[in-house]
Amino acid sequence: MKSALRSVLKRPLLPAPRRGTSPAEALLPLTDRVPAMGVPSRMHPSVYAIEAAVIDWARRTGMQADPGVGFHRIAGRVFAEFDAAAAALFAQWLTWLFNLDDELDEGARPLNLFQGILQGACGHPIEAAFADLWRVTSARMSDQWRARFALNLRRQHDACRDEAANRVTGRVPTLAEYPALRRGTVGPYLFDLVEPCLRVEVPAWLHGTEPWQELVDACIDATAWCNDITSRAKERDDQHNLVVIAMHELRMDQREAVAWVLDRIVERCHDMHRAAKRVPLDALAPQQSRDVSKVACAYLAAPRAHLDWLLESNRYT
Repeated sequence: MKSALRSVLKRPLLPAPRRGTSPAEALLPLTDRVPAMGVPSRMHPSVYAIEAAVIDWARRTGMQADPGVGFHRIAGRVFAEFDAAAAALFAQWLTWLFNLDDELDEGARPLNLFQGILQGACGHPIEAAFADLWRVTSARMSDQWRARFALNLRRQHDACRDEAANRVTGRVPTLAEYPALRRGTVGPYLFDLVEPCLRVEVPAWLHGTEPWQELVDACIDATAWCNDITSRAKERDDQHNLVVIAMHELRMDQREAVAWVLDRIVERCHDMHRAAKRVPLDALAPQQSRDVSKVACAYLAAPRAHLDWLLESNRYT
């Protein structure tokens, strides 16, 4: 990553943000630099029905669902080409994940929640809401998929534990170790959920191939690092942010670090599209090939859908 420093110093810096603008506007250069992000995402025609389904679920389970945050809108973009039920289920999971994220930041016993979730407890609203979603989501999935989801939930627990240890000691993660740590804290199981939302399942052997893993990891990196740029101002004291780490390790000011992170996001978007082309679809039966293509298309749509959501959401303003 350090080798990219020279490219930043040769390029003009981003203009300072205008007062009163969305922090996500710092991401707009991506629309010129990544062809797939050049056009706004299509919105699902049933977006208001998706919103209603999320609000109804949140009221029933005790989750917060601020309309201004608008998780139904990012789901409506990622699943714009699919049925409304797929988008609604994904939006409910997003709502749960961000409620969990807030509880991890502000709750009295954050890491204990993971143990309760993994053990099927329902004493805390986060646990009960998870159990509700899990019943609906896992019913039609294989044991292999459930095991993968549980493993990725454990990955988030472990990553959040490592973050907590860093905060106690004041340690800033290195550029080399941060990508893997961030893939854990972002909730890697969120990307597993594309399959049950679309009522398909990617074969287990395909998940183990390098192209598929690169497709997933690059999608996670691109969306997570966009989030890092946008959330930097609101979460100023958190050292678990790629902009902060670049400032610390590469001795950059904030504008230089944002430009550097944008370069990394561009690289990962290109990696993601290259990986998608290498997925061995010809090794699959025709129906399986179509199912896998649906999941891959949802991944490829995610970075621009996420950007559009960040530009309109009040989550980080």
